[in-house]
Formats: sequence, structure tokens, C-alpha cells
Amino acid sequence: MPATLRDVAERAQVSMRTVSNVVSGYTHVSEKMRKRVLEVIDELDYRPNPVARSLRTGRTGLLALVVPEIDVPYFSALARDVINAAAAFGYRVMVDQTGHDHDQERELLTGADRTMLFDGILFSPLVTKAELLEMSSPTRMPIVLLGEHEFDGRYDHVAIDNVRAAHDAVAHLIASGRTRIAAIGAQPLEEYATPQQRTAGYESALSEAGIDIDPRLAKPAAHYSRADGYRAAAELLAQSRRPDAIFCFSDLLAMGAMRAIFDAGLSIPEDVAIIGVDDIEEGRYSRPSLSTVSLDTAFIAEQAIARVTARIDEPELPPREVVAPHALVVRESTAH
Repeated sequence: MPATLRDVAERAQVSMRTVSNVVSGYTHVSEKMRKRVLEVIDELDYRPNPVARSLRTGRTGLLALVVPEIDVPYFSALARDVINAAAAFGYRVMVDQTGHDHDQERELLTGADRTMLFDGILFSPLVTKAELLEMSSPTRMPIVLLGEHEFDGRYDHVAIDNVRAAHDAVAHLIASGRTRIAAIGAQPLEEYATPQQRTAGYESALSEAGIDIDPRLAKPAAHYSRADGYRAAAELLAQSRRPDAIFCFSDLLAMGAMRAIFDAGLSIPEDVAIIGVDDIEEGRYSRPSLSTVSLDTAFIAEQAIARVTARIDEPELPPREVVAPHALVVRESTAH
């Protein structure tokens, strides 16, 4: 029969509570005692019963990570980093996607059934600030919002400074001598923060340089995909005065745009410079390699896990906002 908690306690000559504390990662156990218990656990091949532990502690040891699309490289990288960061705290992570469905996002934020499964939720939704405020007050379930939102004061939030990230990308294009700079990724019919913030950063960089904002150079993208990047870039290049640079709101848009530039018989960066946001691996190995704004997913994951685990332990902690760093990465697509 499998070894039990009692078997470990008897073999190590300690109380069952001490064994439970070691298994649960309780910090106030002496190193000598912890080592003895762990040696016996290995010797007996003891495997904790997660159901029994949940009943005993009221916790499942599970966190949920909810993202719009798991196949988008940025969210895949974020999921990897969240899983790694959670493991250091003794948690496992289940990943779900909403598929850009606002109704599903509302249900995940306000529904009661999640409390039976998870100790906390890390959530990267597309709902707007107004929609967040319209939702019922947060339940006792610890929730940390990730990414592109204005801090609403109720939820912990690990944020990206999208305005500054976009500004830095466009300022780099201007510094390289580009004057007719297009943008791909606007979503004028949406109130979602990412396109609004990156549009604001794009326009502020142009204004600071004394470059007129030409609405014909701002192309929308329903999704931040290669296909939408290709379509938008093809439209830009068909204009009588084509752009000499393109700022894409994501690296996937940029990858599609690069293909459209090549298909038009033009060179990168000689004819058209291009830069994205995210720093996905594909861009590092494309030819030419893609300049980008790198978002620190490891930092975002570590801070999000730190906030949600702190709130699990102390539910009354005041919500905080943490802003993740970003860095301009210059590669061949903008450098002569």
C-alpha cells in the first residue's frame, strides 16, 4: 500500500503536523527537521493526497491563468513564465483562453464556480475599464489583472506601459531618419486599452518630432496576426506616397507586413524600415531580424505570482499596480 502521512511521521519520529508543515512548505520548520522528514519521504516514496490536503487547508494548490489566445507567442511565453514562477511557490497552473469573448470573461471574473477549483486567478482580459467597473465587486477569490488596462483600484494589476513602449519604437524610427511612418494595429471601434495606448504613443512621438499625423498611415487590424499585418501593409504600400517605415503593434503583425514588403519588390530596411512589439522568438531568426520592443514576461509572471500568493495569505491587502519594464531591441529591420 502507498505510504501515508502517519507512516512518514512514525519513521521520522515527528508529529503528523510537522510532516504536513514540511509538505506544505511551511517556513517555520528547522532545517534539520525538514531534512529528516524529506529523507523519509524519499525513502518511503510518499505522495501527498491533494484531495485530503485541500479539505484540510481549504486550498487546492492550483492557480488559473486566463488569456485571450494561447497560440499567440506572447501569451505562450507568459504562460511558460507563470508556470515557472508559480512552481517556486508550490503552486500548479491551469491555462484557459477566452477567445476574445467578453461574455466569457465576465463570467470568469464574476462566476462563483471557480472558487471550488482555484486558490487564485491571473487574468489577461480584453474587457474595457468601464466593463470592469460595471462588474460586481471582487469576491474573496484573489484576482490579478495582467497587461493592458488602466488600474481600476479594485484588482491587483501587473501592467505594461504601452504608451511609452509605442513611443520608444516610433522615436527610434524617427532617429533613423524616417519621416513618413505608418502604424498597423489600430482598432478604432474597440475600447480595449492596447490599441488605444499604442496609438497614443505613436502619435505623441510624431508630434514631439514635429511630424504631421496622417490618418491615411494608420491602418486597423482586427486581430494581431500575420494575415492582418500583411493585408494592412499591402494597402499602405499601394498608396501613391508609400511610407518609409512601419510601426506594428505586435511582432506577428510585423512578420506579415515584412512579407508584404518583400512581395512588393521592396527592401527592408533600405526602402521600408519596420519595428514591432513583443520580442517573439520568430523575429530574432527572421531575415532580416526584426527590431522590436521587448516586454519582460518573466518579470510580469514573477510579480503576478507574488501578488496573488500574497493575497491568498492576506485577503485584505490593498490592491497594487506594478509596471513591467520594456526595452528597445534594434535589429536588422531598422538598422542600415
